[in-house]
Amino acid sequence: MTVLETIILAIVEGLTEFLPVSSTGHMIITQSLLGIESTPFVKAFTIIIQFGAILSVVCLYWNRFFRLDRFPAPEGSTAWQKFKHRWDFYWKLSVAFVPAIVIGFAGKMTGLIDRFLESVEVVAVMLVAGGIFMLFCDKIFNKGREENRLTERRAFKIGLYQCIAMIPGVSRSMATIVGGMAQGLTRRAAAEFSFFLAVPTMAAATVLDVLGLFFGDGANTNWATADNLTMLFLGCVVAFVVALLAMKWFVAFLTRYGFKAFGVYRIVVGAIILFLLLTGHSLVMVD
Repeated sequence: MTVLETIILAIVEGLTEFLPVSSTGHMIITQSLLGIESTPFVKAFTIIIQFGAILSVVCLYWNRFFRLDRFPAPEGSTAWQKFKHRWDFYWKLSVAFVPAIVIGFAGKMTGLIDRFLESVEVVAVMLVAGGIFMLFCDKIFNKGREENRLTERRAFKIGLYQCIAMIPGVSRSMATIVGGMAQGLTRRAAAEFSFFLAVPTMAAATVLDVLGLFFGDGANTNWATADNLTMLFLGCVVAFVVALLAMKWFVAFLTRYGFKAFGVYRIVVGAIILFLLLTGHSLVMVD
């Protein structure tokens, strides 16, 4: 890859990772339009630059992500209740993360996830279907209230919604935000918890993919040259900066306007992929 291609791919990753538009679909289109061959390095690049996007969440929400409840637990609380009270944020994040661990492991063991990941057609169809759903979801889930707090039950249900995103093209961001809204959270609260939940989810998935690159069947580390490592560093930095800006813009836009614009955009992107497939273009999954 050239420096320009590196920057373009990293920008696409940073822009789409936390927006409800499917980063997978955009990376497929971008790689195809740029004519980038799916070499071992390109595969490693598209996986590793996700770390930049993950770090952007931690940076943007630093004060909220690294916090403990400094107020004492209610009088008469058990030791377990005191523990949950102090570590409340991380506890609810863990509860929401559990479904992805269980269902993701089952999907990997049965090979179901891998079969989905091999199908660009699935990505295109889910982009269009998800886009149509998003045209109406603001009216369907319009009961968000500021007083509705995130509970363990709500966190777990959001985690179940996140598992729908194991189907490529659904968008993890869309699934978790809609899941939060379905539990009565406001758009802003649902979006911010979606960002928080992305950290353990994306970190775990990325680490597993990286381990597969180095130690899995057919592992090939010949791509880890000095020049390629420089490209990886550049890609992570660009993805970090772009994701940071995209999240700040997205929360403000979603709070004010809702999902409809993203729904229209998803339909257009899905239609582009279907058009490319129907006109004989060979599109490949890049992650």
